[in-house]
Amino acid sequence: MRFRLLRRRLTISAPRMAVRSTLPWPFRWIFAAVVLGFCAAIGLWAFEFGKVIAGLDGGAQEEVTRLRAELLKLKAERDQAQVVANTAQTLLTTEKAAQEQLLAQKKQLEADNLGLRDDLGFFDKLIPSTGVEGIAIRGLEAEVQDDRRLRWRILLIQPQKNAGEFKGTLDITVTGVLGGKPWTLLPVTAAPAVKFSQFGRFQGVLELPPQAVVMSVTVKVLDGSVVKATQALKL
Repeated sequence: MRFRLLRRRLTISAPRMAVRSTLPWPFRWIFAAVVLGFCAAIGLWAFEFGKVIAGLDGGAQEEVTRLRAELLKLKAERDQAQVVANTAQTLLTTEKAAQEQLLAQKKQLEADNLGLRDDLGFFDKLIPSTGVEGIAIRGLEAEVQDDRRLRWRILLIQPQKNAGEFKGTLDITVTGVLGGKPWTLLPVTAAPAVKFSQFGRFQGVLELPPQAVVMSVTVKVLDGSVVKATQALKL
C-alpha cells in the first residue's frame, strides 16, 4: 500500500501542486509599473547615449539651423521674384494701354487728314477764276451706280464779294447711247431748285434705262429762262 502511494506521488499520475503568492494585487501592479518605467528609462538613456556616441545630436541641430536659414533665403528670393513679376506685369499692361491709345490716335489722325484733304479740295474749288463774274460752276461730278442710277454732285459759287442771294434752277441733260442709237434722258420731274449766297452744294439722283450707256452730263444754271452758267462732263 505504501509502495503504491509512493509510486503515485513520484510518477506523472501524482496530484498537481500550485504555489500561490501571498502578495496583494495592488502591490503587484505597482511593482510591474516600476519595472516597466525602469526598463523605459534604461532604453531612453541607451538611445540618447548612442546618439551622443555617434555624433548625431549636435549635427542634426546644426542641419536644422542651416535648413531654416536656407528656407528664409528662398522665401526672400521668392518675394523678390514676385515683386519683379508684378512690376513686369504692370509695365506690360501700361505698354499695351499706351499702344492701344497710340493706335486710336493714329486712326483719328488719318481720319482728320482725310477730312482736311477733302476740305482743301473743296476750298480749292471755291477759288474763283480770274475775270469770272456772276455764277460759276465748280466741282461737277457724276457717277453711274450699279443699280442703274446716275448720282450727280455740283458746287456753285458767286465769286463777287457781298453777292446777293441767288435763286434759280438746274437743267441737267444726260446724253449717251441706247440700243445702238443716240439717246438723251428726258427729265420726268421738275428742274432742281437752287438757292445760295456765296456758295452752295447740290446733289441728286437720276433713273437710267437698263441698256443706256451714259456718255456725258451737261448742267445749266438758269435764272428763269436765262442761262447763268453751264458746264459739261464726259464720262
